[in-house]
Amino acid sequence: MSDAWSDISAEFLHLYPRGRRLLVVAGADAERSRHAADGLAAALTAADQQVERKHTDDGDEQVLRTDVIAPFRASPDSGSVLVVSGPPALLSETARGLWNFIVWQLAGDEAPHTLASALVDVTDPANPTRRFADYCALPSSFGA
Repeated sequence: MSDAWSDISAEFLHLYPRGRRLLVVAGADAERSRHAADGLAAALTAADQQVERKHTDDGDEQVLRTDVIAPFRASPDSGSVLVVSGPPALLSETARGLWNFIVWQLAGDEAPHTLASALVDVTDPANPTRRFADYCALPSSFGA
């Protein structure tokens, strides 16, 4: 397991130590998001968290709300982490409020997402690295 996933897991658990928590891993490539989320889910499991994993290729918000999030919130287990992976649609204006924590995975010089709680460069999937962006340096036309 990589240090990047362990560090992000520790940060997430510091901010959200208990309760039903929702974490999303999104990026320009949905399949790459799946692999990144698997790494993060493994780090959370290693930190003694009960993790549920879901993936969506299309990011259909209504299906996500109905088939994934509603059953997760209704479950009797109050201490699980739901890790969802998929495309940028998971961070649409109406969906972004669903998540406690947002990980944006990117490769090379792909643009970061300004909503992300954490940015991870997965150019080398076996060795992901945390990236920090200075959003103050972005032009106002960049947008979210």
